[in-house]
Amino acid sequence: MSTDHLTRLQQVLRDEAGALTTLADRLDDAFALAVTWMHECKGRVVTCGVGKSGHIAAKASATLSSTGTPSVFMHAAEAVHGDLGMVTAQDLVLVYTYSGETDELVRLFPSFRQIGARVITMTGRRQSSAAHLADLVLDVNVEREVCPHNLAPTTSTTAMLAVSDALAVAVMEARNFRPEDFAKFHPAGALGRRLTLRVADTMRTGDDLAIVGETTPLLEAMGVITRAGSGGACVVDQAGRLTGFVSDGDLRRFFLSGKDARTAATKDAMSPSPSTIEQDMLAFEALEVFQNHPRKIGEMPVVYHERPIGLLVLKDLLRAGLV
Repeated sequence: MSTDHLTRLQQVLRDEAGALTTLADRLDDAFALAVTWMHECKGRVVTCGVGKSGHIAAKASATLSSTGTPSVFMHAAEAVHGDLGMVTAQDLVLVYTYSGETDELVRLFPSFRQIGARVITMTGRRQSSAAHLADLVLDVNVEREVCPHNLAPTTSTTAMLAVSDALAVAVMEARNFRPEDFAKFHPAGALGRRLTLRVADTMRTGDDLAIVGETTPLLEAMGVITRAGSGGACVVDQAGRLTGFVSDGDLRRFFLSGKDARTAATKDAMSPSPSTIEQDMLAFEALEVFQNHPRKIGEMPVVYHERPIGLLVLKDLLRAGLV
């Protein structure tokens, strides 16, 4: 990339960032009222636009829906051919038009009024037709576009997008929208797994969980570990309480010490007081425990009332697609 191109890219980003800073400094009570209306809306927030502003409106609707505010995008050109039927008196319509004079949008206002829906116009011109016809106006005017001809919607659409995100975040906070709520709407992909998958969903149990007693012969314990296909075994006392963990590494260290495995008990090779984890912890939090552990470990017993109920294996977490 030439120096001239890089310089121009940097300048565009700085100009747009500057426009957003200026816009942030002049926000008025109308924006706060918009948050209140969106929070109190009994129906849906219907975003509406056409062209570049329409793309921003569609993204805004998606962001609102994913953060707890029911929303749907309505294309202005389709609205006059029947899609207006999706709007009800309980809805709040958020119209996106920087010029405020887009024909496809302006001609929708009488219908919005007949339906009884409140209308907010996001525009760059307070004196435009769409602004005069709205119940509330959000002024997102920018001094100029970063387009060298001041024609292509660039800085103006960035401003609309940023304000839309700000509105969504403010409404989300007003709803006390939590990570658990976010997870309900994002069940798929790595994000959904990070928010929903728990240790109990990924731990090894049943025949895949190796449990041996402190006095179990070490060679017998090795057989239990092998049959379970795990990297170690939970060691318990006579009451079934966890007292240690014997891993492949522990076994290697024991054999290298020169001690006789034929007469050894599991307690002779185990690591006492191992790190443990609880079944209700989110799996991605458990992954962080592994990553931040002072020693490199590959397994952790899952305990309940001091007794092992499962084994969490690091490679199982990685296979779960948390990263």
